[in-house]
Amino acid sequence: MKKTKFSRALLLTAAMGLVLSGCGSGDKKEEGTTAGSGTVTEAGSEAATEAKSEAKSEEKEAPADMKVPEGYHLVWNDEFDGDTLDESSWNREKHKVGWVNNELQEYVPSEKYAFVKDGELIIQPTKEVEPSGKICYTSGRINTQNKHDIKYGWIEARLKVPTGKGFLPAFWMMPQDEDYYGQWPKCGEIDIMEVLGNNTNMNYGTLHYGEPHKQQQGSYMLESGNFADEYHTFAVEWEPGVFRWYVDGVQYHEVNDWFSAVNGEEEKPYPAPFNQPFHVILNVAVGGDWPGYPDDDTPFDDRGSMHVDYVRMFQKDSYDENVTKPVKEWHFKDADETGNYISNGDFTEAESLTDDEGWKFLQLNDGAGSAEIKDGEIVITTQNFGTEEYSIQLVQPGMPMYKGKKYKLSFEACADEDRKMKTAVTAPNVDWRRYLQDTSLDLTKDYQKYEFTFDMRDADDDMGRVEFNMGRQGSTATIHIKNVRLEQVEE
Repeated sequence: MKKTKFSRALLLTAAMGLVLSGCGSGDKKEEGTTAGSGTVTEAGSEAATEAKSEAKSEEKEAPADMKVPEGYHLVWNDEFDGDTLDESSWNREKHKVGWVNNELQEYVPSEKYAFVKDGELIIQPTKEVEPSGKICYTSGRINTQNKHDIKYGWIEARLKVPTGKGFLPAFWMMPQDEDYYGQWPKCGEIDIMEVLGNNTNMNYGTLHYGEPHKQQQGSYMLESGNFADEYHTFAVEWEPGVFRWYVDGVQYHEVNDWFSAVNGEEEKPYPAPFNQPFHVILNVAVGGDWPGYPDDDTPFDDRGSMHVDYVRMFQKDSYDENVTKPVKEWHFKDADETGNYISNGDFTEAESLTDDEGWKFLQLNDGAGSAEIKDGEIVITTQNFGTEEYSIQLVQPGMPMYKGKKYKLSFEACADEDRKMKTAVTAPNVDWRRYLQDTSLDLTKDYQKYEFTFDMRDADDDMGRVEFNMGRQGSTATIHIKNVRLEQVEE
């Protein structure tokens, strides 16, 4: 949530006639300040420092009807049973428009945007049109920094999310002291729940860290229903050396390998930066690089609000912080007998296009289409090209990228009508950097062969990805692709 998750997304503000400037009165708090007060204690350690080696928080008696995870005890909770936000537990944040991720909302510390009603917290984004015609968005963001920070534990919330294009609600965590290991991403970030407002049956849980920025993301899709119409419980279990993510008690993601470092310097001792207290944040963003931007159908009534039933923190009686970073297990794919790293590049085999094995077809940010393998080609049909270039996307992950090697990507492509398509070789786990830069192609009705060479100058990566991006390029014409190859050509 802190920074852009999809750096390939383009800012659509100009096209939508929106202005990235502050709206409303000028008598608000300074940028980055929070309401409430607290004493910031030194956070972090070299392995488990004397200042923060004690991981246990004060135990609190849990109500008889509260479900406590096995092996844990309650240390803090807010059931939002009153009629006002408890500001002895929560800080209200203030941030200007465009503060991160090209988001459109201003965060204002007001009861209007984050309030307690009928036993739950409600975060309510709003949209206002000024007499000049300028559109202004405002929302709420609250945190427990310096009031309820926790180092290791089970952190969960029961909530339902807003529905509508351009919304990005989040339940996540940042360090009590963001400067101890250095500013984001070196300080680390724990995302427990993020759901795109136009895709409310999918939740994302992500760990951010490093320099360069790396992330490990898992996702959980509901088999029926969605996160906007029903309440669901989102949790992360954090122990020294491991994170586990849950939805309604079902684990869907686990991470045990990360680092914190300044470019060009040695890494901090593991498990830095996740060996310091973190606090909880709840907010609803409007617009931005990942969710895209609201449209005329985006609701700014109760359907556009996040409802939080409770937030709870649990801990075990003790934690063994003497952990060792696991040895990195590389999974570099071997090329076939012709030197091609692409699986099924000639499209002679029917395969699933929804898993992470071989080819994968994606529809994101209002993209709608289908893909079919037949007659030695893959055919991509588009009904709606969406709001982003990656809204209609064909990818193959797991490409082995070795530092110092030269690669060639080649394929043949055409379209039922003249149109554009983009290709790239990317690093989803390394801040979405480009090994082969996004390259625009002019497709014609006749098959053409395309070849691109590039030098791999970054650190080894066993999870490179070949991409074909067919969204938001002015056409829904059907595309045909065949004979895709990725190969090493020389040192």
